[in-house]
Amino acid sequence: MDQLHYTSIIELSELFRRKALLPSEVAEASLKRIDQLDTKFHGYAVVLAERAMAQAKKADGEIAKGIRRGPLHGIPIGLKDLCYTTFAPSAGGTKIHATFVPPFNATVVDRLELAGAVTLGKLKMTEGAYTSHHPDDQAPLNPWNADYWVGSSSSGSGVATSAGLCYGSIGTDTGGSIRFPSATCGLTGIKPTWGRVSRYGVFPLADSLDHVGPMCRSAADAAAMLGVIAGADPNDLTALQAPVPNYLTGIGNGVRGLRIGVDRAYTQDGIDPQVVKALLEAERALASLGADIREVRFPAYEKLVSQWIPMCSVETAEAHQKTYPSRKNEYGLDLAQLIDQGHGLSGVEIAAIHHERLKFSGSLVALFRDIDLLLIPTMPVPIPTLTKMGEYGADPNVLLSILRFTAVFDFSGSPTITLPMGMASDQMPLSMQLVGPHLSEDVLARAGHAFQSVTDWHTRRPPIG
Repeated sequence: MDQLHYTSIIELSELFRRKALLPSEVAEASLKRIDQLDTKFHGYAVVLAERAMAQAKKADGEIAKGIRRGPLHGIPIGLKDLCYTTFAPSAGGTKIHATFVPPFNATVVDRLELAGAVTLGKLKMTEGAYTSHHPDDQAPLNPWNADYWVGSSSSGSGVATSAGLCYGSIGTDTGGSIRFPSATCGLTGIKPTWGRVSRYGVFPLADSLDHVGPMCRSAADAAAMLGVIAGADPNDLTALQAPVPNYLTGIGNGVRGLRIGVDRAYTQDGIDPQVVKALLEAERALASLGADIREVRFPAYEKLVSQWIPMCSVETAEAHQKTYPSRKNEYGLDLAQLIDQGHGLSGVEIAAIHHERLKFSGSLVALFRDIDLLLIPTMPVPIPTLTKMGEYGADPNVLLSILRFTAVFDFSGSPTITLPMGMASDQMPLSMQLVGPHLSEDVLARAGHAFQSVTDWHTRRPPIG
């Protein structure tokens, strides 16, 4: 049992199907590991031990009778704490909502539990899903090295999944918050097409930029989770109506003939040499699998990246109208400053951002007429230390550099998969992204799985046992 915490969702599901293992045994082992390690890493906001064991024992009985709800049946998972749950507070990383218990579940929560997933608890996150944790809250610590950044805002999701404190988790991404903690924790995360996963019951940071997706330890596991949570939702009229394929059906079909675009200037100019070297090795691996590597020119992106904070600020101000500024004294400084900035933006400024967004998105559509996927890093530098991130926070230009490979795809709503691609000299993970046109999550999962079939970066684990 001590070796099970890093077993994949797919492998664990098969063990359950064969009745070689009981969901209750795995849930019990997971809760024991949380009890042993989470006082050090602080991934969980709340642990739901009694409820999780009841769910796991229900799964025991169903599987014993031959009932199988799918690949997540009996699998212990964690929920980012901005997902509404009727069975636990949904604080969203804030103090103003610390005791808020919603009257309904988020759609993603209901879908996961209907699929038989076992909810171990709610995972910590930055305040309101912005850049920093509330000053009164203990931030999660990176299990690879506690002196290093753990990403934002799905920090608890990254920590818990990486440390083997759950088998998969839900994250959200507005400027990079599925991708950054996936990168810093050596995980595989899928940021789906905007609207592919319902946002009903998910507290917003910026509605038109927010994406909900899975954070796991492999492409196949992420595909399994995405297949459960994706799809139309009558409670969210922005959720896409397109049918949801079985992302696992063709995941082993490889990348032969797939056109993968690379822009050397975009991915190499001003980028740390360690990141560039690992990305080139990843490119060679994909080429060896039969991918058609093509040189492309990425659309102009610098202006749009510079507009991410203003756009986020005005939508965050709208989302917090009921509590800000009436309860401003209960907000942390960073989130309060963001909302204040949003209140100061003019309609003309917002229109200019919207027009830039439309132009970039249109250019991206044109780019994907000639390629199937785009290969880029997740971050321009190896994972920064907490000290270095503090220095970055004081320099807006450096922060915008960090957003170079993430924010634009929240503006465009494009799907991406984040994959470990190497190790830096400090023995911290390096990460890349594959980006696709809208609703190409099946291709992304297939390409990610192919890459992981010939590399072992996704199997590396933090040095915690």
